[in-house]
Amino acid sequence: MAVIRIGGTEFGYDEAGSGPAVVLVHAGCADRRMWDHQFRALSEHYRVIRYDWRGYGESGDATGEFAYHEDLLALLDASGVDRATLVGSSDGGRTALDAVLTAPERITALVLVAPGLSGHEWPPSMLARYRERVHDVIGIDRLRSYRAGEVETIDVAELEAYSAAETEFLVAGPGRTRDDLEPQVWELALKMDRLLNERSWTGPHGSVRGLRPPAKERLAEVEAPTLVVTGLADVPEILEVSDLLAREIRKVRRVDLPQTGHLPPLERPEEFTAILTDFLVTL
Repeated sequence: MAVIRIGGTEFGYDEAGSGPAVVLVHAGCADRRMWDHQFRALSEHYRVIRYDWRGYGESGDATGEFAYHEDLLALLDASGVDRATLVGSSDGGRTALDAVLTAPERITALVLVAPGLSGHEWPPSMLARYRERVHDVIGIDRLRSYRAGEVETIDVAELEAYSAAETEFLVAGPGRTRDDLEPQVWELALKMDRLLNERSWTGPHGSVRGLRPPAKERLAEVEAPTLVVTGLADVPEILEVSDLLAREIRKVRRVDLPQTGHLPPLERPEEFTAILTDFLVTL
């Protein structure tokens, strides 16, 4: 297990290659393993770094008050990286956006994959979709008890059912099923989601400090060249965030992948890596 210490926390971390720095920031439903293909491919021409957020994968617990974008910038410092391209997936995209707005001089470019956005509130339709497809699998009251740390022992069947429902909804997409994914994609996605839910339901819970003002109010400030990549089978309300970013960020390109869900780097690794490397050579 490779780790890097940031403050008092150890973060699961991998680094390979040399050249311009590229940092891969995983999705909130995954960990750094989602970047396996990109990490290997990019290391031939770039210095590639991937890490697990605190509370995820092989990183230490999320305790106390912290900010994910501050962790990312501290990771650059600890790695001796002055400037980097950030590649963020889902909530990792939100973290990357918050980082560029905090320290624009540190960020060469952005690649945002089905990104989240700080300051964005999900519409009732999204909350209803998630409740019906995911939360109701074990019931919202049971889920709240787990998240509050009120359950001493996890019911393994509930963990499996919840994680499978969440993975199918997000990674396959609301209009598809797990059968639309390659078996190895489904297995890794489920394994990552199961681990994060297990840690969330049993571990300590810190206080996340968000960017103020949030990124949604500041998209016009983003100067870094930006690539937005979406899978068209993703949840419609998530696609609407990419629509907003494509309208509001000035130096932006967008690529849409048909028959692809929320994690294009995992589901379409060769195709996504080709899109990413084509963008990187233009910088």
